[in-house]
Amino acid sequence: MKNLLTSRFHSTLRRCALLIALLLPFAALADTWQIHVGAQNGDRAHQALAFLPNEIWIHATDSITWSFPTNEVHTVTFLALGQVRPNRFTGCAGGLPPDGRTPDFSVFENNACVNSGVLTNADGKTYTIIFPATGNFKLVCLAHPNMTATVHVLDLGMPLPHDQAFYDRRADRQRADLLSDANASAHVHRDDHANADDNDHGNDNNAVVAGTGKIIGTAGGTETASVMRFMDAVKVIHVGETVEWTTAEAVTNHTITFGPEPDNQHQIPPSSNVTMDADGGRHAYLSSPSDAVHSGFITELPQDRIGLTQAPFNLNSATRFRATFTQPGIYQYKCVLHDELGMVGAIIVLP
Repeated sequence: MKNLLTSRFHSTLRRCALLIALLLPFAALADTWQIHVGAQNGDRAHQALAFLPNEIWIHATDSITWSFPTNEVHTVTFLALGQVRPNRFTGCAGGLPPDGRTPDFSVFENNACVNSGVLTNADGKTYTIIFPATGNFKLVCLAHPNMTATVHVLDLGMPLPHDQAFYDRRADRQRADLLSDANASAHVHRDDHANADDNDHGNDNNAVVAGTGKIIGTAGGTETASVMRFMDAVKVIHVGETVEWTTAEAVTNHTITFGPEPDNQHQIPPSSNVTMDADGGRHAYLSSPSDAVHSGFITELPQDRIGLTQAPFNLNSATRFRATFTQPGIYQYKCVLHDELGMVGAIIVLP
């Protein structure tokens, strides 16, 4: 019996050794690549909403680790082929709370959603995905519609066109270009966006631009240079006057929120005390600095695309928000999505 057990032990040991010998070459060949998610300037106002770089070639069995160096929220998300894009609060169906995230070191093969969940530099985390199958895969950020990238996964026998040092240089160049574009966009003046009929709701001096930016396209995807600030954030007006906020952003959402923030699941629509003007702008009346008013998301309507229904103007989509102030006081407001970046303001209402 002892000889039989010894024989079985040695047989098992040989099989394990053979398996290790077979797997070790693949493990030795697998590389881990590094990509940054977003970039920002010193005061966090200028944000590069981009994967840096936003195109990479790797081998099957390689992995990519994404780091999150900014205060702005981002996700690293690969959707299954044909999957409808979820919002950042939902993430992958069946994913973990609070936002449908999948575990670190998830495997992506184009047949199931993989999602980091919402992360910032405050989380102090990275997120790694393993790519065992060849193919060309689109990477998206669920927080920013025009923030995409492409991962090309090649067979092990095919040469790769670039090394990590090349991608680091490309990321540095993209980062510098995007933050430079954001700096240029910061000089937008409200008069450039004013509607000729604005005097129906107040004079142009009572106008605020809620964020500005531009979208840039590359072979790997799209990226956005954004300024997370209210332009002319502090206004001094008199009782009975109206202030109007518009956006010069192409895709980034902002809010104008007085009082407590709504919870994450109720940030998209406006509060119940917001109505819609004849031209589609949202409108609220405030009589006390303690009033709670939430504009909902203020953003440009999405671009129409073949095969998709045209987006309508209604109370659930708006590019303008107006607030009329009926009593004196100092009314503090913020964008609930970007107040941690410094996107705040105040309306000083005199008698």
